[in-house]
Amino acid sequence: MARLIIVSNRVAVPAEGKDAVSAGGLAVAVKEAFSAYEGLWFGWSGNIRDNPSPEPELIDRGPIQYAVLDLSPQDHREYYAGFANRALWPIMHYRIGLGTFSRSDYAGYQRVNQTFAQALAKLVEPDDLIWVHDYHLLPLASELRGQGIANPIGYFHHIPWPAADVFNTLPASGELLRAMADYDLIGLQTDSDVQNLSRNFIDTMRAIPLGGGSMMVDGRRTRIRAFPIGIDVASFKDAADKAGSNKVVRETMAGLRTRKLLIGVDRLDYSKGVPERMEAVDRFFASNPDQRGNVVYIQITPKSRSEVPEYEQLSREVNEKVGDINGMLGEPAWTPIQYVTKAYPRPVLAGLYRAARVGLVTPMRDGMNLVAKEYIVAQSEEDPGVLVLSKFAGAARQLPEALLVNPYDRFEVAEAIRQALYMPRGERLERWKPMAERMLREDVDWWARNFMAELETFRTVEREPPTTAAAAE
Repeated sequence: MARLIIVSNRVAVPAEGKDAVSAGGLAVAVKEAFSAYEGLWFGWSGNIRDNPSPEPELIDRGPIQYAVLDLSPQDHREYYAGFANRALWPIMHYRIGLGTFSRSDYAGYQRVNQTFAQALAKLVEPDDLIWVHDYHLLPLASELRGQGIANPIGYFHHIPWPAADVFNTLPASGELLRAMADYDLIGLQTDSDVQNLSRNFIDTMRAIPLGGGSMMVDGRRTRIRAFPIGIDVASFKDAADKAGSNKVVRETMAGLRTRKLLIGVDRLDYSKGVPERMEAVDRFFASNPDQRGNVVYIQITPKSRSEVPEYEQLSREVNEKVGDINGMLGEPAWTPIQYVTKAYPRPVLAGLYRAARVGLVTPMRDGMNLVAKEYIVAQSEEDPGVLVLSKFAGAARQLPEALLVNPYDRFEVAEAIRQALYMPRGERLERWKPMAERMLREDVDWWARNFMAELETFRTVEREPPTTAAAAE
């Protein structure tokens, strides 16, 4: 059986005896790919050590082997907290003003990608397919080619790809584009992302379009295509169906009594639009005073990247906004916004989605946003809720029947909340059914199969031997 190597920034190794794909996150997303191949998963262990070994630790878990490296404090500061999350992340999400570029951070980003490539190259076998994930590893294919690796290498970009004029504000953007041309296949979430990256290659690298998404960049052929990621529909729907027996869900419903529930679930990040959403909810109550006491908004927002200053500032902003709104509107028997910063397991979230009359998914910009898809899948077939969705989320392309809104306009979002709460059951069903059917067809297995089928076609592509110093040796 051919082997698939998955490479990601972070690798969550499951506990011994646990299902290798039950760890969540990316593991769920690639389970179909791993079911068709023997598997090796390579990346950062999540540990930070003063003197990390350059050799990965190998851990066997059934059909999947894990190869993990630790990072030094400097590597973590420059590669992860620095260039990846203070330069690339804001630029990719159109937040140019929040981008902070440092030459030392960029050098650390390149250094860690080189370290990963040197360690991984020793594990690669001639028939392996390599699938690299996300913005932490943009130059990894180039580094692997420098190690003499000629295997098919695919890349999937989970977040937005911005317009060329936005990406090119990043110093070293040209170097990163040149490095990305060493991927055989580049997958993005939407056709808009594909157009942005393709335009970037053409304008910046003088790439030559060849048709079918392929282009010639610096004498090398690469292909760019949209592969919108899905969710594990069957398991999430099953979790929602069984959630009535969950203690957290039961207690939440008992506390609501007859009140209608609005729900938002987001990682704490400025791209998610949590403060702006709270302002929209405030605006809704101001415009609909009869709904005070009858509607509760639960916002579940686990903290993330607390080592990055912008995230600590965002956390303070959100807490202040919650306090201001609850202080102005709240009553002894009613708190309009319940703000929770702990993470809940998927079965609990599935149950809360099922209970919510309105799902609020209003990021300022998002590559896809799987919460929107989970909300749709979790709904009751007899009495579904309504999804209010940002038109700047990739999911809006697959969920056009949702109430699509501009998240920068709190009046528009507030009006969509009102429309959703008053929407009759017939219209709710009419909107929900085509979205649910589409999510079932275009699930996570469909996504992985399509990407891997495309990557497989590069097995027969003839490549020039590497012309690097490593190959010459």
